[in-house]
Amino acid sequence: MNATALFGLCAAVLAGIGVYGLIASPHPLRKIVALNVLGNGIFLACAIIARRGAAAGMGGDPVPQALLITAIVVAFAATALGIALTLGLHEEGGAASLSDEGGGGAREPA
Repeated sequence: MNATALFGLCAAVLAGIGVYGLIASPHPLRKIVALNVLGNGIFLACAIIARRGAAAGMGGDPVPQALLITAIVVAFAATALGIALTLGLHEEGGAASLSDEGGGGAREPA
């Protein structure tokens, strides 16, 4: 197994774990972490595709590399926004849960 296949397998595993975490967990913070894991799997797959030309003896294409760096910055900003919204949900409802059983959500007006 060469390095490209190994990185491709790791990218698929990361994406699978991220999708499972998004589906299985009702907790918002766990969904944010699962979304980050899914994104990292996608970033790794895109990096493998971007490196494909360099493995053939040509120079690596800088456009996909620049897009990956931009995507990482956007993912970081989206994570920060998600955590801020989760903190607001926790302050408003007393619990950071999206399920009805967890006691989260808006309070009744007094």
